[in-house]
Amino acid sequence: MTAVRFQVAALLAAVALCTAMSSPALAQKKYDSGASDTEIKIGNIMPYSGPASAYGVIGKTEQAYFDKINAEGGINGRKIRFISYDDAYLPPKTVEQARKLVESDGVLLIFGSLGTSTNGAIRKYMNEKRVPQLFVASGASKWNDPKQYPWTMGWQPSYASEARIYAKFIMKEKPDAKIGVLYQNDDFGKDYLKGLKDGLGTKASMIVLEEGYDTSEPAVDEHVVKLKAAGADVLVSITTPKFAAQAIKKAAEINWHPMHIVSNVSASVGGVIEPAGLEVSQGLLSATYTKDGSDPQWNADDGMKKFYNFLAKFDPKANKLDAGVVFGYAAAQTMVKVLQMCGDELTRENIMKQAASLKDFEPDTLLPGIKVNTAPDNYAPIEQLQMMRFKGKGWQLFGDVISSELGH
Repeated sequence: MTAVRFQVAALLAAVALCTAMSSPALAQKKYDSGASDTEIKIGNIMPYSGPASAYGVIGKTEQAYFDKINAEGGINGRKIRFISYDDAYLPPKTVEQARKLVESDGVLLIFGSLGTSTNGAIRKYMNEKRVPQLFVASGASKWNDPKQYPWTMGWQPSYASEARIYAKFIMKEKPDAKIGVLYQNDDFGKDYLKGLKDGLGTKASMIVLEEGYDTSEPAVDEHVVKLKAAGADVLVSITTPKFAAQAIKKAAEINWHPMHIVSNVSASVGGVIEPAGLEVSQGLLSATYTKDGSDPQWNADDGMKKFYNFLAKFDPKANKLDAGVVFGYAAAQTMVKVLQMCGDELTRENIMKQAASLKDFEPDTLLPGIKVNTAPDNYAPIEQLQMMRFKGKGWQLFGDVISSELGH
């Protein structure tokens, strides 16, 4: 009996020893380049100079948000090191900066880089290197292609989805419209234009003129004059902030008052409307998925209270009226959520796995009812928008939140 007890005790001791030895292995931390016990290196590329420099504020807000996270102890004890470079909105420069971030700086991933043509220039490289190109700051539909490009994921609603909503709105409100389209002559503009035509379907002939402009042009005034001359009574402005403001101003100067729809990327009160002029911006239409920092209706909102507190403490010089600030905050918050979900397995593969398994995540600055959802076969995190009209000093939401996913 004693011998049996001794054997059992010895066996239990051996099991305990094996368990003790295996526990550290089970809890072993896994890192790829750019991650360690103390740090997570994140790369970013922004147009801090050049024709799209108005968007540079997004990168600055993201830096401030990561400063906030670091001040609170980091992510699972690790501090974020955010390395952000300027590409002046020039694709060859984007390629150069991406290589520098991956090959010299050794970042774990590239997050939130801005622009359609610029991100398009590095997508193949990022996927060949198997480095996450995560939450691209561009609404091009092509970022949702997990089969061909499993390392690239967008964040905001796609331009095509937004344009389809505008098409439906025009057909309902102005069925005999003559539509003039001012569009940026690149992937960004063409994606919107295709979405608009898809949305109009058999009514695509309502478009009387399409005027493309290049970002190298100093102004779009001549294009606006041509659109008026074509007899358009609806202007769909598929433009980045600088050119959106110019189009609003020029239309007023030539006494042209069409139904004027501006793309969401240029709906910023601080970045577009104020430079164009509040008086000439009355009645503008757009669609959004974020709360407006200038709208007092959000003053009592818990999420916006957190946002305003963040600005006061970590980004006091930021303009809360600038939609880019609201955008940068929500995008950075989504990135932090993914990193938290990764735990101690900070590998590039796990980052993409977690990014593709977000469920009903609600960043503080998104509209109520709009949630971030992803899946291994769906790399489009936000697929909902709501129409809005500019009145007084801010945007007023109207209608329901529309889900492009359901084709409503």
